[in-house]
This record gives sequence, C-alpha cells and structure tokens, in this order.
Amino acid sequence: MSTQPMIKEDKNTRNGVNVDELFNTIDAVKKTPVIAKFRFRANNEWFDGGHNRTTIKDFYGIQKDHKHEATFKLDADEPPLLLGTGKGPNPVEYLLTALAACVTTALVYHAAAKGIVLKSVESRLEGDIDLRGFLGIDKNVRNGYQEIRVSFKIDADVPEEDLEELVKLGPTYSPVYDSITKGVPVKVQLDN
Repeated sequence: MSTQPMIKEDKNTRNGVNVDELFNTIDAVKKTPVIAKFRFRANNEWFDGGHNRTTIKDFYGIQKDHKHEATFKLDADEPPLLLGTGKGPNPVEYLLTALAACVTTALVYHAAAKGIVLKSVESRLEGDIDLRGFLGIDKNVRNGYQEIRVSFKIDADVPEEDLEELVKLGPTYSPVYDSITKGVPVKVQLDN
C-alpha cells in the first residue's frame, strides 16, 4: 500500500468525510429533490495532433452556478507510439482515471456512512482496445474499450465480507460506472 497523508478523524468525520453533513445532504435531497440536479461542464481546445486541453471552472448545483476555487486544466495527448507527443494521458486513460476516482469516492463515502474507517484504498485498472475499430479497418471491432478490469486493495480493520461489500458498493453508486456500463445519450453538434 502507498503512503498516504493521515486523515484527521473525529466523531463526525470518517475517511475525510463529514458523516453528519453527508446524512444532512441525504435528508435535504429527500425533502427537496430538485436540489439533486447538477450539471457539470468542461471546455476543450485543440492545439496540435492529439494534444488538446480541457478546462473545468464551474458547475451548476443546488439550483445555481458555482465556480471551483481553482480552474482545472487537463492536457490530453497520445503517446509517440500512437503519433502523439506525450504531453498528457490519452483520452481513454482519462476514462480509466474518471472510473477509478468515481468508484473510489463512492466506496469511501459509503464506508464512512457505514462506520468503516479506511486506512488505505488502492485500485488498479486495465482496459483492452483494438485499434482496428478506431482506425476504421474492421467495422466488427468496437472503437472503445472491449473490457475494463478494476481491482481494489483495501486496508481496514473489518472482516473480509465487509471489504467485499464495499467493493460492490463503489460501482453500484458511481455515476461514471453507471454511465459507462449502461450508456448515456451523447449529443454532438456544431456550435456556430
């Protein structure tokens, strides 16, 4: 397991999550479902070849717009082997990153709600892609991942069956896992 900064725990905080606020949020959404509607935004600019940059600065939630404290800039590119310059992870690696982060966050929040204190959580993701789809060589080969595998190492003072349950709760409640596995309508259009 990797070395992580120690998370300050108190009676209200577990795994860095304020459990009282978590349950208050759940209660507020139950009482006023409209506040559960969020809209996340990203803007992207192409530079050269496979190099482009996504900027994330704001989102909509709880019936109003919010600015992030910092603007996030995420460069993407292809490795030289795929004709890029390697100025950032490639887009399918970002998809693995989003999946790992979202499933982990769901797992951690649900562990906190269940009273499980986590010492560490690590995951490993691998995905298989056949370039014949992307390159248009074989229409029977999909363009995207053919399979993604996720494995977790979790250190917590709980029985193995509790850890197995956490590994199932992560994907069960992850919006990214849901979007990937169940599909989501994506509309692409020219913006004039």
